[in-house]
Amino acid sequence: MITLEHVDKKYIEHHALKDVSLDFPKNETTVIIGPSGSGKSTLLRAINLLELPEKGHLKFDDLDIDFSQPISSKQQFQLRRKSGMVFQNWNLFPHLTVLQNITEGPRAVLKQSKTVAENAAKKLLELVGLPDTANRYPNQLSGGQQQRISICRALAMQPEYLLLDEPTSALDPELEIQVLRVLKDLAAQKQSMIVVTHNMEFARLVADRIVFFEDGQAIYNGASKAFFDHPEGRIKAFLEAISLESDEAADSNLS
Repeated sequence: MITLEHVDKKYIEHHALKDVSLDFPKNETTVIIGPSGSGKSTLLRAINLLELPEKGHLKFDDLDIDFSQPISSKQQFQLRRKSGMVFQNWNLFPHLTVLQNITEGPRAVLKQSKTVAENAAKKLLELVGLPDTANRYPNQLSGGQQQRISICRALAMQPEYLLLDEPTSALDPELEIQVLRVLKDLAAQKQSMIVVTHNMEFARLVADRIVFFEDGQAIYNGASKAFFDHPEGRIKAFLEAISLESDEAADSNLS
């Protein structure tokens, strides 16, 4: 389990995380949602040490990181060995083939042989529906295909947790669905995931738990079904604001 205790992060003009304490259980998909600028991505990046809060603890199995103290390269390696990050933009190496992009990490870090790494990569390509792309280069793929390759690259490192920061925000709706289907399949296989997204349909279908973030704080942390079926107060207002179905006035204005 990943645990955050009293995590606090400030920028010069913005208090991004305010005394945040959360658990992220294994074998579950936790989806973090909320308005823009609420601290969602900062929270996710802190879990992978891409942002460093000033206070608090991050606990992951036997690893305990105190953000108020210097973080060693050994601690960074231990944490990142357990988690794989997928960003908004896929960040594939343009000079490497798809197969090379996926196998570089396992061969360099996990010390896998070329044969073992390539066999595992081909299985991952089958998993995401791209078995014929192994020898292509990133610029020969669509955005949706590249993002699925990014997921393969993260999974190739055999992470305990997959961390995804708005993984479909740069894609058009058709390509977005391709990626979300892969994540839905991973969730069904009980891959531990923490996903920041604006896609409420995906959150409703896939999330075991929802964390609703606003103004640097988690104002809801609980079951997905309760979040969507019985929203109250600010959460109800948020869901209504992003749904045309609940707005008769919007319907009349669009007609």
